[in-house]
Amino acid sequence: MEIVNTIGRRKSAVARIYVSEGKGNVTVNKRELKEYFPSSILQYIVLQPLNLLDVQEKYDIKVNLDGGGPSGQAEALRLAISRAMLKIDPESRSELKAAGFLTRDPREVERKKPGQPKARKRFQFSKR
Repeated sequence: MEIVNTIGRRKSAVARIYVSEGKGNVTVNKRELKEYFPSSILQYIVLQPLNLLDVQEKYDIKVNLDGGGPSGQAEALRLAISRAMLKIDPESRSELKAAGFLTRDPREVERKKPGQPKARKRFQFSKR
């Protein structure tokens, strides 16, 4: 198997991954997954597609993560891994789609408008 590369995005986070056959090592920005994401919840989110397809010990994944915060990065990485698993095994599409791992979450931060303190918040109205 050659190296499969895919991309995943969430909010302002971008995950570029390279999947090759191996022993299940996930390296994020030249650090171990457990070191990069100390939270067990975020580790679980990242590994969800691999656990669903039961291939945790089959592939080595090298990740370049950029932008966003921890949860956005974890979800961007989950999308990238799901897309890579789809390239490797197109039959797994129905499982991944049913779990909702192939949907790119389109929600982005709304821009701040001029004359307002935030995107939707207004300054206090004074009648007099």
